[in-house]
Amino acid sequence: MTERITTRRRQLGAMMRKLRARKGLTLEEAGQFVGVSKATVSRYETQAGPIKWIVIDALCREYGATEAERRAVVRLAKDAKQQGWWSSFADSIPESMDLLLTLEDEAVRENHFSCVYVPGLLQTRAYSTAVQVASEAPLPSAEIERLVDIRMKRQEILLRPRPPRLWAIIDESVIRRVVGSEHVMREQLDRLLQAVGAPHITLQVMPFSKGAHTAALGSFVIIGGPEPALDVVYVDFHTGSLFLEKDEELDRYKLAFEYLQAQALDMEASAAMIQSARKEL
Repeated sequence: MTERITTRRRQLGAMMRKLRARKGLTLEEAGQFVGVSKATVSRYETQAGPIKWIVIDALCREYGATEAERRAVVRLAKDAKQQGWWSSFADSIPESMDLLLTLEDEAVRENHFSCVYVPGLLQTRAYSTAVQVASEAPLPSAEIERLVDIRMKRQEILLRPRPPRLWAIIDESVIRRVVGSEHVMREQLDRLLQAVGAPHITLQVMPFSKGAHTAALGSFVIIGGPEPALDVVYVDFHTGSLFLEKDEELDRYKLAFEYLQAQALDMEASAAMIQSARKEL
């Protein structure tokens, strides 16, 4: 049976390719610098076979990686064989979800903008179930329950002794749209009001009155890794997901989020709007 490649190993391969390309070295030139073969360098970049973190460290230095990049990549190399908690759920988890869960498991901060549904980390079980039931591709009840179980398990990162810093900006439509039923929605709005009081969570609402804004085209998440070099943008489309990690892509989304922070209601006004929406149900 082929050994399943961990997401950390995928990340490592992508990062090593990125650093070598930035330096403008061939596989052979990189190997000569640190005393390994071209095949070894290629293997490290293509996610196959064992790795030695000390070689990764040497390659990073030859590639001119920053200290933050080198620490982040060496950490990935040391943890490359480690599987996440979600591996026990099933081997059929899509690769995009596998990567999201890995990034989220190690995140120190997450910036969310949601224009359709409540961010997954703040959803109640009933709300999450209703979202899955509404999918255009009907799923068996057992599959829906499995997906909801994963989402509920994800939320445990917010209960850690040192939880990631969550900053969520939601469009007003998110709190106005009744998902599941009025009872389900009231429970979900109560959950959002609860989140407002958490010291590691910031929640803002983008009101309709602001009109068109910088992220009107869709929802996204900026996942902050233990080192800035591991920051990734996650964009969830109707037909799939994208993970963006190029510097220019990260800069674009980070700037968009800064604009959203400035345009959205402050926390007090946001809480008042959520309470108002709840009273209307």
